Amino acid sequence: MLSNKYIAIEGPIGVGKTSLAEILAHKLGARIVKEQAEENPFLSDFYQDVRRHAFQTQLFFLLSRYRQQRDLHQTDLFHKGMVSDYLFVKDRIFANLTLDDNELKLYEQIHSTLDANVLKPDMVLYLQANTDTLLKRIGLRGRKYERHITEEYLGEINQAYNYYFFHYQETPLMVVNTNEIDFVHRDADLDDLLEHLEATKHGTLYYQPISIRK
Repeated sequence: MLSNKYIAIEGPIGVGKTSLAEILAHKLGARIVKEQAEENPFLSDFYQDVRRHAFQTQLFFLLSRYRQQRDLHQTDLFHKGMVSDYLFVKDRIFANLTLDDNELKLYEQIHSTLDANVLKPDMVLYLQANTDTLLKRIGLRGRKYERHITEEYLGEINQAYNYYFFHYQETPLMVVNTNEIDFVHRDADLDDLLEHLEATKHGTLYYQPISIRK
């Protein structure tokens, strides 16, 4: 049963991870775990000058995500499961894009030590969208520190995510293209996704939205 599972939702910036995580957690009566990106004091400067601020931004994310993930080992008696709007491994996806070779070597040493203590999810949802859609969604949510995200940088992130999850085999995986899906305002989209998610027991499922299948 999904209500007993730890489900992690991943995808590039602006794809709708947190919105779906909140809906799923409510629907399943599960504990929600949300990334606290706004707490990173280097993030605004990073988007204005990626190369200059990459290492401190990435290191802050790595350690803050690890502290949060470490707490997931504690049993939550008031919820049936957990839904997270990120995977710990996402940190490596961004690090490989932004750090130089020497920084990456140091980062990898720290990451490999921490990763051994991180709870692995039972299932992962990977949300996809094209770069134009991501840019529109980022603009609509109006976060000040995201104003300087470029189309080029977002496109690189999109490619890196697609490459990573094309090779992903650690847990059951559902890949969901969200360009034409609205989980927030269309109940049929959400109900159909939940039905297919329940049936995903192993391997990778490439989910086709109900609007396309009709």
